[in-house]
Amino acid sequence: MRFATYTAEGETFYGAVSDTGMNSGMIALSPDFPQWPTMRDVIAADGLNRLAEAAQGKAVSHSDFTYEIPVPNPEKILCVGVNFPDRNAEYKDGSAAPKHMSLFPRFARSFTGASRPLIRPPENHTLDYEGEVAIIIGKGGRRIKAEDAYNHIAALTLCNEGTIRDWVRHAKFNVTQGKNWDNSGAIGPWLVPFTDAAQLDDARIQTRVNGETRQDDTLNRMMFPIREEIAYISTFTTLVPGDTIITGTPTGAGARFDPPKYLVPGDVVEVEVKGIGILRNTVEDEFGKDET
Repeated sequence: MRFATYTAEGETFYGAVSDTGMNSGMIALSPDFPQWPTMRDVIAADGLNRLAEAAQGKAVSHSDFTYEIPVPNPEKILCVGVNFPDRNAEYKDGSAAPKHMSLFPRFARSFTGASRPLIRPPENHTLDYEGEVAIIIGKGGRRIKAEDAYNHIAALTLCNEGTIRDWVRHAKFNVTQGKNWDNSGAIGPWLVPFTDAAQLDDARIQTRVNGETRQDDTLNRMMFPIREEIAYISTFTTLVPGDTIITGTPTGAGARFDPPKYLVPGDVVEVEVKGIGILRNTVEDEFGKDET
């Protein structure tokens, strides 16, 4: 079963996704669980199974809705950079695989939901895509061992970790500026409960722009596997339920083409992993037709 946060009739709900023919839409579950105001509260209470039980036999509540990011306002969104061998080679600096992973934060406001536009700002037009798997922490912890890491995952979702490329070069030691433009990336469309290591170990991720495959790789080629990501991150910070780790993108982002293939208004970007789904977004300029 898949669970989503969405807006309908001027209110925000969480619920189960139904796609059974004519009965497609959202089954609102948040009214049944007032003790859990948001999906973050559901995750903290280990409540996904309760949601699944409550959804059985219920009719669709909303067929007209707008996706939000699945877990609103997580305490932390941490992204792992340069995590595939071919991505490391793209930098052409002769460096071997790094000893430690690269990390940077993103703010919830920098992401939008599925089926909504990524926003290209007027200040810079180097909006790029990065398809990734995102994991949602269910069981918090500190100094988590790699062999125990999967026990701390509640759910999986997808991410387009949209980036304003020129702005990641504004400083010597960080990329925060280029990674946090409002609505420049997307998370969603929904959460898939994590029940089996094969959901990650055997996963293949693809990113398409206007139907053209740009990124295509398997998670088992990551330089820093997800188990190690959880172990490393939890060494220096306590992970809490709802925290989101965006695990790394394969080669093939627009900046690496010659000339670069940055996103422009009207583009359609899809990130797909079998068993999780497809995250689809369009692209728009922030103020409509750009005059710069």
